[in-house]
Parts: sequence; C-alpha cells; structure tokens
Amino acid sequence: MSHTHDHENTVPGPALASAMALVLACLGLATASSLGFVDRLAVPEVTRAEANVGAVVERSLRFTDQADGTVLVSDADNGETVAVIDMETQSGGFVRGVMRGMARERRMHSVGAEPPFALTLWEDGSLSLVDTATSRSIELGAFGPDNRTVFLEMLDQGDAS
Repeated sequence: MSHTHDHENTVPGPALASAMALVLACLGLATASSLGFVDRLAVPEVTRAEANVGAVVERSLRFTDQADGTVLVSDADNGETVAVIDMETQSGGFVRGVMRGMARERRMHSVGAEPPFALTLWEDGSLSLVDTATSRSIELGAFGPDNRTVFLEMLDQGDAS
C-alpha cells in the first residue's frame, strides 16, 4: 500500500494578501504622518498651545552618573542637589531608562551633557521633560502615576499633582 502524504504547511493566499495589505497600509500611514501629509493628532505641545495651557512650575535640571551607580540630579541654575537616584529601586530604573533615551538622542546630535533638561508641570496636570539641546520631549504621565511622581518630586513644588 502506497500513501502519498504531504506535510507542506501553506498559508492561504487570501490571508497572506490581507496581511500584506495591512502592513503596507500601516507603513503608508506612518510615512504620510512623518512627512506631514496627515495631521498628527494629540501632540501634547500642540494641544497645550491651542488650549492656552501654561506652566505651573518649571525647573532646569542636570542628570549626572556617579561612580557608585547612582544618578545625581542637580538644579542647573544654582547647582543645588535635587535628588540622588538609587538605580537598585524600580523608580531609579525608570529614571535611568528615560535618561538613557535622552542621552542617545544627544549623541545622535553630537551634544554633550552640559545643556539642562526642562522639567515642567502644566496647568492641565501633565508633566513633561524636554531636552533643551535637542527639543526632544517626554510626557511623563504616560508611564503611570508612580513613575510620574519620581519626576514630580524633583520640582520645587513636588507636592503638586
């Protein structure tokens, strides 16, 4: 007895075509948005400007890695120590991750560690960190209330929410 047995796994043509169309549509929309053909929605800086939302408090900060693995956060205007972040804590890991991304952006623009970062609490309750050298902005509320609080405490009015 002879049996022809086929173990070939194939994806049905319509499913493959649908997947390809979805990938191409996503790439097309991302490209159109990047090139300005499609308006970006919910850009925090634009939304705040349109709603005339002002800053409640802003502080210029510098973040410096220390030999013991901590990060020294200092006020860029007067050199005062704002915080010493221990990397062994969850909040310290968050600060390290945010600052690693900012440092990578600075390296891409050939910018050193000297320019400060602007930490701003806005009237609408949002909290942003902007690199004054590259203009990269991070909305810290997007990472949850605990992570937001770590940066909020770095402001002079750290008890504001």
